[in-house]
Amino acid sequence: MIKYKLNCKKCQNTFDSWFASSREFEKLKKMGLINCSKCNSLNVEKSIMSPRISSNLKSKTQFPIAKKDEVKSKIQKFQKYIEKNFDYVGKNFAYEARSIHYDNKKSKTKKGIYGNASAEDIKELKEEGIETAYIPWFKDQEN
Repeated sequence: MIKYKLNCKKCQNTFDSWFASSREFEKLKKMGLINCSKCNSLNVEKSIMSPRISSNLKSKTQFPIAKKDEVKSKIQKFQKYIEKNFDYVGKNFAYEARSIHYDNKKSKTKKGIYGNASAEDIKELKEEGIETAYIPWFKDQEN
């Protein structure tokens, strides 16, 4: 949705209106469906508008360093748990997941698996009813 400030060229009335997109505004204008709310004239134009900028935008979008380090620490603990309790299958994740799911391959252990898969592989696995989860993975050298 986009909000435009509109000006009537006939009576100089200024009013606001919402549109699905700028394209939608142009389409409705060509069809003669945009008129002045005061005098009903079709001679209505968009006025120049400035974007709305929040003065505290920076504080809302920055992630505090302390929180960032805390989250990273928790992810790294989770990674260690996964490494200890699951079998790493590398780039064969999609193949191994299907093998286990369709019972073509009995797992040597009762452990789950983890590894690498493309977004397309994950999508296909999901479509087949095979549950997966994406976990961000930090290497020890990363900041």
